[in-house]
Parts: sequence; structure tokens; C-alpha cells
Amino acid sequence: QVQLVESGGGLVQAGGSLRLSCAASGLTYSSYVMGWFRQAPGKEREFVATFNWGGSTTYYAFSMKGRFTISRDNAKNTVYLQMNSLKPEDTAVYYCAARPNYWGVYDDVRGYEYWGQGTQVTVSS
Repeated sequence: QVQLVESGGGLVQAGGSLRLSCAASGLTYSSYVMGWFRQAPGKEREFVATFNWGGSTTYYAFSMKGRFTISRDNAKNTVYLQMNSLKPEDTAVYYCAARPNYWGVYDDVRGYEYWGQGTQVTVSS
């Protein structure tokens, strides 16, 4: 059984930082690429960050580039999202997800096969 378990969410003031973690189990880690999405109330789920297969390249949504950093520890089957300079508009539930490594479109939710339960991030002004 595949499980993606996020942690690290919480309440932070604007300008602060949080680090999210996502631990994967039951997954052939080398066959999937991990990514992060988020969903604010009343809005669609949107892409945040991911890697290419192999992990040599990272991709970010435009509004997060320069503030967020995705990284991974393959030995721990864990992916991280370091979020700096947080803004109130970053408030959302953050999800990690896994897409098959042959899926070339990295920012489409439809390409992701497995999802975590989400972790709430709230940024106060």
C-alpha cells in the first residue's frame, strides 16, 4: 500500500519560513517523481514544485520561484519543501504527490498517481 505522509505545516507570520516533509512508503521510489501542490479554500489545486526524472532539474510555479526550494533524500524516500518569505496568499493545504517517471507534464494534477493527505499552512499578516 502506497502512503505519502506530509508533515511540517502550521501557523507562521508573514515573512517567516516553514519546511514541509513528505515520506513515501510502499512505492518503487525510483519509478516515480515527487512533487508538491497546494489548494487554497475555494480554489483549484495548483502546482508548486517538482523535479525532472533523475532529480537534476527542479521546476517551480512562477510565484514561488526564489522563495521555495524542493529537495529530496533518496535514502529516506523523503521529499522536502523549504518555504521562505511566506505571504498570506501562500495559505493553503499543501500536498505531496508522485507521478510515474515517464509522465512528461510535471505541473498537471492529472499526471500524479498518488497523493498525501495534505498539511495545512497558514500565513498570518
